[in-house]
Amino acid sequence: MIEEKRSVIPQSSMPRERLVDYGAEALSNQELLAILLRTGSRPYNVMELSGLILAEFPSLYDLKAASLNELQQIRGVGEIRSIELKAMMELGSRIHQSLQPKYGKIRSSTDLAMQLMEELKDYQQEHLLCLYLNTKNEIVHRQTLFIGSLNQSIAHPREIFRGAVRHSAARIIIVHNHPSGDPTSSANDREFTKRLKACGEMMGIELLDHLIIGHETYVSLREEGFWERL
Repeated sequence: MIEEKRSVIPQSSMPRERLVDYGAEALSNQELLAILLRTGSRPYNVMELSGLILAEFPSLYDLKAASLNELQQIRGVGEIRSIELKAMMELGSRIHQSLQPKYGKIRSSTDLAMQLMEELKDYQQEHLLCLYLNTKNEIVHRQTLFIGSLNQSIAHPREIFRGAVRHSAARIIIVHNHPSGDPTSSANDREFTKRLKACGEMMGIELLDHLIIGHETYVSLREEGFWERL
């Protein structure tokens, strides 16, 4: 019979509340495991049960390598919990090995415009898209941020940069269409670009370009020299 060792963590500890207040990084292995176990099992509360498991498997590597049968030998774990723990550990391993998805690499504004022209040219409303890029100019996320009226496309910079932070983007490209077919930039387009570029500089996220898509043609504000005038 495996020796049972009680946790030294007080029963009044509240790992869920600590995670909300301080973040997951601040929690001990025992507290994180207690959250995953959810409840204890007589005669142990959840913190005591998680402490008992970690006493039997002192390192996380030992816990990961434990078999279903070894986990079930610990009083209070049982078949269902041992299955849940193995599934949790396998998912954690897969997450650790996963890579951020990529959706192609931006090589030039022209290449990107040609890719999007067929998609956007016949829209009867303006669509504002943002492409989020890593440091290698690979697209890690693409999002349609706004669908507006025929002559108006409004999106606050915070909506754009919220996505950049979420996807750890180093750079962004903004794209929108002109349903009229004429991609000539408006005063609103230029002012919006100016605001985005300034916000990006403050946050350390570069605005690479703002493309305007028309019918069989496009405008790149960067290629037009707008960046040099800012």
